[in-house]
Order: sequence, then C-alpha cells, then structure tokens
Amino acid sequence: MRFVKAKHFFPLILMHLFASAIAGPAEDPAKNMAGSSYQEAVWHPVHFKPAIDSTDDATCLGCHQEILERRVLEQSPAGVKANQTLAWYQTLNSYEGPQETLHRRHLVTPLAKGLMSMRCNTCHQGHDPREEAPIPPTAGDAGFALRKAVDPKTCLMCHGEFNYELMGLPGPWLEVSETFSGSCLICHSAIRTNRHQVNYLNAENIEKAGQEDSDVCFGCHGGRSWYRIAYPYPRHDWPGIGKEIPDWAKGRPTESDARFLVGLPVKSGENAK
Repeated sequence: MRFVKAKHFFPLILMHLFASAIAGPAEDPAKNMAGSSYQEAVWHPVHFKPAIDSTDDATCLGCHQEILERRVLEQSPAGVKANQTLAWYQTLNSYEGPQETLHRRHLVTPLAKGLMSMRCNTCHQGHDPREEAPIPPTAGDAGFALRKAVDPKTCLMCHGEFNYELMGLPGPWLEVSETFSGSCLICHSAIRTNRHQVNYLNAENIEKAGQEDSDVCFGCHGGRSWYRIAYPYPRHDWPGIGKEIPDWAKGRPTESDARFLVGLPVKSGENAK
C-alpha cells in the first residue's frame, strides 16, 4: 500500500474539491463515487456544505444502503432475546412492531412514516474528516460536530427531557398525567398551537394522533429522552398569544432554524426503502 505524505495529500484534495466545484454537481453523485478510492469518496463535495443540503436520500443510500438493511440481534451476547424484551423506545403506545435499528426507527417504521418526514441530511450535515478543534478552545459553536456523525443538538430536538417546570406542571408527566385526563391537549389546544411546522415532521398526522393518544406527544417530548436537559424550542406566535414575553422566552428565537423551514425544495424520506 502506498502512503502519501500529508504535505502532498491535502493539496491534492484541495485540487480535487476545486475541480469538482468548477465542474458543478454530478448528475448522479452516488454513481460518480462508485469507482472512487476511499479518500476521494470521503472528500467528495456531496459530504460538505452546500451540496449536502440538497442531496436526496437516493443519493445517500446509493452508497449507504446497508444502513437500512441492518437488523437488531435476535439475541444479545448475554443471551437476552429481542422478541422477549422491550427496548426503551417500545415502552410507549406510539411504537409498533419489533425492535429496530436507530436508522430504521427514524426512516421506515410505521411511526417514522406516519409522523415524520425525516431525510438522511436532517441529521447528517457532513463533517470534517480531519476532526479539527479550534485553538484556543471555544465554549461557543465551533461550526461543526467534532468527532460526531451528527450534531447532538439535532437529536435533542426530539429527545430532550420533559420540561414540566417551565410548563408549570406540579411534576413529571408520568406522575401527573391523570390530573390532566391523560391529554396534553387539555392545555395545548389553546397554548402554543403553532407547532410542528418543520420539514422533518408530518404536522397534520401528529396533531390527529395526539388527539387520540398523548403518548404520541410525550414520546418526543420526554418519553424517549436521551438527555437530562430540555430543548429550547423557538417560541412561535400563535393566535391569542399575550403581548408580554415571559422571562424564559426572552432572547429565544421565534422561528425554527432555516434549514428546517417548511416549503424548502428538499426531497423527503420517500426514497428510503
């Protein structure tokens, strides 16, 4: 195997990227990468801004189809059988079927197809293969996810902790839900009614399903929490909102991040098989 010295390698890569930018996007980026070396594929423009924002699932799955073909182990190394246990994401009524892998749960399961419109680039926004860190270190946003395939803040949007203190509830939802007849819409039929208007969710289906079962709401708002912090959602205006801004909302954005806005010309997850 031949190795290229770093001082020679990166100029070659920059020349490749520059040539690709001049030539413009390929008609079929996945096919274009089929005969490429690993390094050429890693540094292909489709893995970076701005090309990754307009890349559809078919292009991603042209090289990464195996991510949807993987299945969970029928039995763990410790001998625990998957069909005889419940994973944490199965403990709410909103999940149907057997245990599934993370990518399949977000793209092809009944829950994903019914309530979500997620795409590969909803979560995957490219990364720097050099995994560079700013020097000196910064406590702010460095502009990339260091050593991570996905920015954790993206996961936090649906997997944050239930923020009952901010809502003014007397306790966590599982402890107080009976007080509200087990329905989130007891309050939210009139409060923060402008919601779910982002291109990775099916807002209409979510509202219908939430009326039938609060587990649909709680599932993404604390029921499948990966973090011990809540996500600071933008405070969109809704009909009847008061003029006074509460302290917790001061400085909070009033619109979702630009790349999540509904109406952008992006391909949906329909390409995921």
